[in-house]
Amino acid sequence: MKTLGHWIGGKPADGASGEFGPVYDPATGEQTTRVALASVGEVDRAVAAAKEAYREWGTASLSRRTSVLYAYRQLLDARRDEIAALITAEHGKVHSDALGEVARGMEIVELACGITEKLKGELSTEVSTRVDVASIRQPLGVVAGITPFNFPAMVPMWMFPLALACGNTFVLKPSEKDPSAAYRLAELAAEAGVPEGVLNVVNGDRTAVERLLEHPDVAAVSFVGSTPIARHIQETAVRHGKRVQALGGAKNHMLVLPDADLDHAADNAINAAYGSAGERCMAVSVVVAIDSVADDLVARIAARAERLRIGPGTDPSSEMGPLITGEHRDKVASYVRGAAAQGAEVVVDGTGLSVAGHENGFFLGVSLLDRVRTDSDAYREEIFGPVLCVVRAETYDEAIALINSSPWGNGTAIFTRDGGAARRFQLEVEAGMVGVNVPIPVPIGHHSFGGWKDSLFGDLHIYGNDGIAFYTRGKVITTRWPDPADSGGINLGFPRHD
Repeated sequence: MKTLGHWIGGKPADGASGEFGPVYDPATGEQTTRVALASVGEVDRAVAAAKEAYREWGTASLSRRTSVLYAYRQLLDARRDEIAALITAEHGKVHSDALGEVARGMEIVELACGITEKLKGELSTEVSTRVDVASIRQPLGVVAGITPFNFPAMVPMWMFPLALACGNTFVLKPSEKDPSAAYRLAELAAEAGVPEGVLNVVNGDRTAVERLLEHPDVAAVSFVGSTPIARHIQETAVRHGKRVQALGGAKNHMLVLPDADLDHAADNAINAAYGSAGERCMAVSVVVAIDSVADDLVARIAARAERLRIGPGTDPSSEMGPLITGEHRDKVASYVRGAAAQGAEVVVDGTGLSVAGHENGFFLGVSLLDRVRTDSDAYREEIFGPVLCVVRAETYDEAIALINSSPWGNGTAIFTRDGGAARRFQLEVEAGMVGVNVPIPVPIGHHSFGGWKDSLFGDLHIYGNDGIAFYTRGKVITTRWPDPADSGGINLGFPRHD
């Protein structure tokens, strides 16, 4: 069995704490790896390595930082299949989906390679007689990232490449459920020329998280995960004087209007609800169907759902893989098993699925619940699995009110041919990311990713311009070079720009 430790100061570090956690192959249910769980002391070592490395990296030229990042991007491109295989082995998603994850993460590496343009600052001359004002942005120091199991490569790449490009050093705490991809990212960064201590990885559980939140040398924390933990991350980190961006959970709604292309809508509902076994914070988990087309739409979704091929992620014919753990599979299945008693119609029930040759894997079939009540567990809670709920509404106004009443506001979508309705929706809906005939509106790297309401804790979204602002702080410099003939004199009045 493989043992995975930490990456501290540019080299492997064994689990000195002696505490380990299991990592499973979700397709077989077998433990393949034991991952070290960092002690407080090991977290402190990683932070100390990052703090020491910041002394040089924080003042390194932009050309040096970007040259390293360009080399890193080339290595990632060459090793994308290898990284995707690690994701499939520990998360379970199919290989093509894992490759897509790597590609979306690499978008942010590419953004980081262009950091020179983003950090060029501003200068205003002669704002007053012989007075110039310049605005610059500088790095924070040591920053940390705490990332989820569902995107073990992409979400770390949403964080540390930008942080490093801005001149910070980084301590990453990936999910202990599938840590190998993040560890490999750190190894490749070192191969690309990232100096020792600039990027560190500590594997662990709550002990490691709490220490990062409390550590006096950590200036900022980025987090992606569930809403309760995001709220805790923000409250704890802010209490210890840190800058925080904490992205929480979601219950993403997809509104289908009567004029929509129903085949197109059904295809996209399937893709967005069941891709990656529904373990995406941007998955569509609720379709809001206008009554006049609801029966037809549900029938089309059901027909497609029953044809999906579910199996191990290593099988090229599989369209959907297993869930991350047996415990999570059972929890997701419980929503389906209890749905009828809470008023829903179970159109497709995937809880009885068994994959031949992989009976011990964490597989669950796809489920479709119609006429779901908004006070039911399936609607009120973030299921994070292959379960799609359908809620019916009589009018657009009823539908938008329903969507906006959700405590979450991560992503949403509308399917329609009506440009006026689409424009109204994108302005009225209370969510951070909106798709028009696009079910998973994850922005490209030059824009920022983040939700509203209980989907985001903190002021700034992740990556894009918001990410650069998060990993830097502004400084304004006012300069005056007096003329030798100007004696100045004493003036106790408030400075004016005359």
